[in-house]
Amino acid sequence: MQHKFFLISLILCLFSYSQEVKYKDLDVYIMVEGDSIASQSINLKEITVYPPLEFKSYKDKLRYYTVKRKTLKVYPYAVLASNRLTKLKKRLPLIKTRAKKKKYTKIVERFVEKEFSDELKKLTRTEGQILIKLIHRETGETVYRQIKKLRNGLRAFSYSSLARIFNISLKKEYDPVNIDEDAIIEDILKRANADKSIKLSLKVE
Repeated sequence: MQHKFFLISLILCLFSYSQEVKYKDLDVYIMVEGDSIASQSINLKEITVYPPLEFKSYKDKLRYYTVKRKTLKVYPYAVLASNRLTKLKKRLPLIKTRAKKKKYTKIVERFVEKEFSDELKKLTRTEGQILIKLIHRETGETVYRQIKKLRNGLRAFSYSSLARIFNISLKKEYDPVNIDEDAIIEDILKRANADKSIKLSLKVE
């Protein structure tokens, strides 16, 4: 891939030079490997290049890579939650009675619990809190508000109270502008998206 990019860059450079000096009136076509038709232009995918990471201390470096490991571990669950909630919100208006809506919501809840509860139980407290914030990032609403809207206020309060026992807040918002850890998480995700290192290995239907 690197040698292809080099050849394309070289051809563009040569074409630019010859266009200025010798061949102003000549139509030049370029044949790119893999294409069957020559073209006068080359469409290149836009890429984002981030500067190398720099840390003031070893402690800062250790913190960054610790947050990175935990973030990339739980991010697939946040994406899954976002996808499930999007489908749920689309289907609920199609269900006529309140009782049937409640029943359908419980079915989805049990399905997710059965499918992923074993993995979620393995998360540490800090991983769990990062997941809560990432769900807010992906959906635009806190986990507490999601539960309150889909179930009821009592259920949301119950879950929130249980989470506080483990020092986790379901009301925690994702705020990379004002919260240092969230800024680190945002940088991690942007870099991971840019270099394609994010792995969404969870099955999302």
